Amino acid sequence: MAVSARDVARVAGVSISTVSRALARPEDVAPATLEKVLDTARGMGYRPNLAARGLITGRTRILGLIVPDLENPFFASVTKGVQSRARDAGYVVIISDSDEDPSQEAELVRDLCKRVDGMVMCSPRAPDSVITELAGECTLVLINRQSRDVPTVQIDNLEGIRLAMVHLRALGHRTIAYVGGPSTSWSNMARLDALRTVAAQRADTELINLGSFQPYVSGGVAAADLVIASGATAVVAYNDLVAYGLLDRFRQRGVAVPDDISVVGVDDLPMSGLTTPSLTSVGIPLVNCGRASVDMVLSLLEHPTWPPVHHHDLSFHLAVRASTGVVSPTSTSALSRVPSNTDGTKELLDTDV
Repeated sequence: MAVSARDVARVAGVSISTVSRALARPEDVAPATLEKVLDTARGMGYRPNLAARGLITGRTRILGLIVPDLENPFFASVTKGVQSRARDAGYVVIISDSDEDPSQEAELVRDLCKRVDGMVMCSPRAPDSVITELAGECTLVLINRQSRDVPTVQIDNLEGIRLAMVHLRALGHRTIAYVGGPSTSWSNMARLDALRTVAAQRADTELINLGSFQPYVSGGVAAADLVIASGATAVVAYNDLVAYGLLDRFRQRGVAVPDDISVVGVDDLPMSGLTTPSLTSVGIPLVNCGRASVDMVLSLLEHPTWPPVHHHDLSFHLAVRASTGVVSPTSTSALSRVPSNTDGTKELLDTDV
């Protein structure tokens, strides 16, 4: 038989209204009483009726989360953080996958915002104008997407990319290629800009931009032959999935990693330590970003007139593994065959593959 709020009130020795306040507005209940009610509710396995509570408080205690691709471990880690923090706060999360389709995002948000208290969009692909419009229709927070008008948990790509580039330079690499992600991805452009910024700080460092590829293993496989033809001694991939594809195709081509070329990924996914060779990768605090986004939403629900806050989580790390090594003294570069841009980078490809 289900435990009711009346049962909790009887065991805790308080009124039903006190139980309701403790669960809906804990700040209105004395700390000692709040602790007693919550301990009793947990001990009895009480689960509040969210729909009924919503009729009383005007809140559903539900949050929405939109991600581009749940099969990508990047978004799975963010989702884990969102769900964990929401659960701690007494909320549940409805998750929708836009399947990397920018046109789907606005429709998903507008559908969910009728049923939730607030929304989180992770790495949205939609244009800025659409995101600003959506923020006017619901309480909205972004992750991994810069916006001047919408509260954002923004990943500092420059910090992470700098760690990778300093590591590669220390190993003697001066000709470095970049295999990019989707052309509609904000993080792809942010990482490319970061690479250009770091490369421009050293006159002897060349950056070859190989263009945009699908953010999956297949994207890395498609890019690998271009990396080899570029003459680069090291390559930075848009994410770890792309890097896995590079490792696989290099192995098929007989290109030794790291003896012939070094490979660096981004995200430091758990399986990156299990590849052959194990993958050097820039670690991003994805779970923390998910938790921070929920904190932002809850703050906005309590203080809707507060100006947007842009939260930067800087706890990056570089996991150095077997896919990077000292540049071979016999390596040759094909850079002379590739025209330079005015910013010192090279462009071999400009279209999605």
